[in-house]
Amino acid sequence: MNTMTHWGWSGGFWPLIPLFWGLFWVAVVAFAARAWRRGQWGPRRAEVRATASAEQILAERYARGEMSHDEYFERMSVLRGG
Repeated sequence: MNTMTHWGWSGGFWPLIPLFWGLFWVAVVAFAARAWRRGQWGPRRAEVRATASAEQILAERYARGEMSHDEYFERMSVLRGG
C-alpha cells in the first residue's frame, strides 16, 4: 500500500485526467477537420465564396436580360482575374 501512495495512487480521479485530455484533443482535431471541409477555414476560402457569389449574381442578371452578352463576359473575366 505504501508503494501505491508513493506513485500517487490515492483512489481519486487521476486516471480520468489523461482520458479527458485525450478526448479534448480528439474534439479539437475533429472540429478543425470539419471547418476545413466545409470551407470555413482561412481567408482564402472566404475569397472563393465571395467570388462565387458575385459570379452567381452576374449570371442571374444576365439571365434576366439586364446586361448584354459582351458586358457579362467582360465582368466575369474581371472577377476571375483575366
